[in-house]
Amino acid sequence: MKDVHQKRTSTAYLLRLSKIQWGWLAGSVLVCAAMVAVGWFIEPKGGRPVPSLATTMSIRDIAPKLGVTGKALARELSLPLDVPKGKSLKELGVAQNDLEHAAAHLLGHQSGTLKYYVFAALVLWALVFLTRLGRPDDSPPSERRVWYPRAPYMATLTIAVAVCGFALGKSPNPMEGAVKLFKSMVGLYPSVWEKGAALAFFLVLAVVGNKLVCGWACPFGALQELFYSLPFFKRIKRRKIPFLLSNAIRGTLFVVMSFLLFGIVGERKGFVVYHYINPFNLFNFEFDQVSVAVTIFAVLSAAFVVYRPFCQFICPFGLISWLVERLSLTRVQIDADRCTHCGACTHACPLEAAEHKVAGRIFAADCYSCARCLNICPEDAISFRPVWPRAPKRRTIVPQVQKDRSIRQLEGKP
Repeated sequence: MKDVHQKRTSTAYLLRLSKIQWGWLAGSVLVCAAMVAVGWFIEPKGGRPVPSLATTMSIRDIAPKLGVTGKALARELSLPLDVPKGKSLKELGVAQNDLEHAAAHLLGHQSGTLKYYVFAALVLWALVFLTRLGRPDDSPPSERRVWYPRAPYMATLTIAVAVCGFALGKSPNPMEGAVKLFKSMVGLYPSVWEKGAALAFFLVLAVVGNKLVCGWACPFGALQELFYSLPFFKRIKRRKIPFLLSNAIRGTLFVVMSFLLFGIVGERKGFVVYHYINPFNLFNFEFDQVSVAVTIFAVLSAAFVVYRPFCQFICPFGLISWLVERLSLTRVQIDADRCTHCGACTHACPLEAAEHKVAGRIFAADCYSCARCLNICPEDAISFRPVWPRAPKRRTIVPQVQKDRSIRQLEGKP
């Protein structure tokens, strides 16, 4: 019966789209396809060949062949960053197998440009859907149940996992964009500016549409979202982890990473905590570190009942993009004059984001623009729109009986 209802809802949604919206739909699909085609055309073909390396060579000889700094190669070989770069690896006690493994791992982190175009295309599609297509033109609030159908979101997440994950590999990704900038600051990458530009790319996508790159395009974020969306453990899912707790853990881990990376704590510089809990290794099938495999298993298992656990508790880009959410040009917005505080959006939101937005908090919990709240407000007080111009303010009072009925409908009660 649920599948039949979803089909009817999807059909009603498509029938309600205006001619202008059909134009937006066709145009956005064509533009996104063109963006990916451009990325495909300029992407170097064939990949980078693995150079011939031997332990009779020094770090100074090998690092340029791999396109990394001597410090990066030393760290990959589990050597101190200040190890003599002119000595042969054989003198430093490095075996040939260790060298080949390190070279393969370093080359696996290097990526082309195609994936950036795919990320941008997915964010553009999400932006058009949320601002122009999700709600059919001239559709009254009485038809809000057909607004923002889940199928386009689920399809986009699936593409993100399949293409930005398994097809194109783990690099680049938003988390990597944040971590590599700090690694370049201690000399693990040749150019700080290059890594800064990569982080800036993901931050621009997060600012254009509120965290859309995390909510719609990041492959591991998408995988967690798909797991959470499965119709299991509904009662447990109603319990939300306090944002103060999750953000404190995420922030503390980021500080610990910084102290260890820059050598403020620990015996030497260059130790990267996230290297041992990087779930994006899943997309390259790299499980050499037991801790990585454990992290992936634990996160995906928890994702059945906890909303995006890696994003909430660990991801450094999630922390940084949460800070820049205040600058987002388009976002979920609450019309305070129309809101009656009935709790419908708070109940629908998997985090505390809706609750904080209704309360008017400046530093609200992360919002991943999942659209769950956009079709449940009985007063049509929620919308995803640009921060300017502001929506007209209107005041409508909803009786308590109607408020209670809205909550019961969300919980599936008569």
